Amino acid sequence: MKCQKCGKDNPTVHVKKVINGEYTEYVLCQECASKMGYKNMFTDMENEFSNLLGSFFGNTLPARSQATHCPNCGSTYYDIADTGKVGCAECYNTFYEMMLPSIRRIHGNTTHCGKKTVAGIEYTEKADTKSDRIAKLKKKLEQAVEVQNFEEAVKLRDEIKQLEDNNG
Repeated sequence: MKCQKCGKDNPTVHVKKVINGEYTEYVLCQECASKMGYKNMFTDMENEFSNLLGSFFGNTLPARSQATHCPNCGSTYYDIADTGKVGCAECYNTFYEMMLPSIRRIHGNTTHCGKKTVAGIEYTEKADTKSDRIAKLKKKLEQAVEVQNFEEAVKLRDEIKQLEDNNG
């Protein structure tokens, strides 16, 4: 089969038209079809799908050619958005700002909640952060001073100072 316009082999476009009840068919090569104004209906579909994914991931997808790559595994944010899987643990650090809105939307929280077992029953409790531990210790310090337990107050003061000075 040959293109009905230029005569080249292997036409790839099949056009069917009905105008005023008159049916016509053309078999054209891609070049002739483009010249006649016939476009592939799937060419824009990739952009529409990308926009759909972009709206799910908060339209934070950078241009593919300028995308940041994870220094450990080489994944890009596009790879993560396309597959829904993070390449490695370092990806969380590399793409933190881009992933944070999605993580919040999906999980509802961005802080880890640890699991504890009481009498064989597993339950979830929010893990204490450094600032939470310092706040609790300061409250205990105030209570120790109120009851004039100065030995305990000194220990608590030192523990607070140690937490504030270094990484705990």
